[in-house]
Amino acid sequence: MATLLLTNISQLNTVDAAHTVIADAAVLIEDGLISWVGAAADAPAADEIHDLGGRAVLPGWVDSHSHLIFAGDRAEEFAARMAGQSYAAGGIAVTTEATRSQTDTQLADLVSARRREALSMGTTWMETKTGYGLNLSEETRHAALAKPLVENLTFLGAHLVPAGQDADEYTALVAGPMMDAVAANVDFVDVFCERGAFNEELTRTVLTSAVAHGIATKVHGNQLGPGPGVKLAVEFGSASVDHVNYLDEDDVQALAGTWTGWDAATRTGSAGTVATCLPACDLSTRQPLAPGRELLDAGVQIALASNCNPGTSYTSNMNFCVATAVLQMHLSLDEAIEAATYGGALALGVADKVGSVEVGKRADLHVLDAPVAAHLAYRPGMNLTHSVYQGGALVSEG
Repeated sequence: MATLLLTNISQLNTVDAAHTVIADAAVLIEDGLISWVGAAADAPAADEIHDLGGRAVLPGWVDSHSHLIFAGDRAEEFAARMAGQSYAAGGIAVTTEATRSQTDTQLADLVSARRREALSMGTTWMETKTGYGLNLSEETRHAALAKPLVENLTFLGAHLVPAGQDADEYTALVAGPMMDAVAANVDFVDVFCERGAFNEELTRTVLTSAVAHGIATKVHGNQLGPGPGVKLAVEFGSASVDHVNYLDEDDVQALAGTWTGWDAATRTGSAGTVATCLPACDLSTRQPLAPGRELLDAGVQIALASNCNPGTSYTSNMNFCVATAVLQMHLSLDEAIEAATYGGALALGVADKVGSVEVGKRADLHVLDAPVAAHLAYRPGMNLTHSVYQGGALVSEG
């Protein structure tokens, strides 16, 4: 098998359990996987060599929360919100109408273009959700067409109760015929547990059905105010609870309790429920930033994700999310990078494959046009992605 050596790396943030940072580093790739990591002076011979010109290298971003399956935009809604209107979940219906109007080819092209855009900014593994179909035929269609376009797909039929429909009847549809129709194409089931969307009882119905179908669960929780989202995510052993803007001490401790079987020093044991923070969304909705610092200090594993969607976070730029986490959420640079890589991988159950630069993992690497990773927050807003390797292949180069 041909081997590829990436060398002349000024700083390699491996994001392994020891948080190893190697100066003057190199990485050997074989058959799409990392086969050696170390000092460039000790690098083995290789069939091909890429000199990275003294640039810093990170694992590729793992974006564990996005909504790419949509048409249209909601710029007017955004402008109104910036002028003082509060965010309400009902705007989802605007996107639903625009999305339903697209042909399969049109919609697949939109999703593919957004996935390529994220890849060009270092996101080598990405989750996305349905949720802008909101009827049986559309949710089924969206799940089928998006399945080959992203690395993980989540069913979010429980995004909003369509206008004019009975909440109990719609929830029964989501938990029954919709779940049956999409089950073969999705990795997770998610519920928007929030005022104006799904209450505790309805959320429980959908999560119970997911468990019966053998599908892992996620919860949109505690975004717009205190609520039962965290409690339900913990109760159902969900892979993650996302948003988490409004938490009380009981919520924090409940999440921390799910990690008691996990050894962070060795990354072994039973992983708990990841708290996924979505800082770009928090800024766009003018909600308080999720308490990432408090969660980390309590022993909760967090993730950072883009929440790319047309209503509340129209960006897939994980560089921006990391910078915001450092500058405004009081995370250290290493903590933010880990949350956007390994944390996201844990939230998707793929930490054995991606999320760190370690032997045996997929060779997903993000090359920065900077000598050290600190430039991500030191130079906020700058395009610092130089090139991206996905599965050992150079897939984007600036």
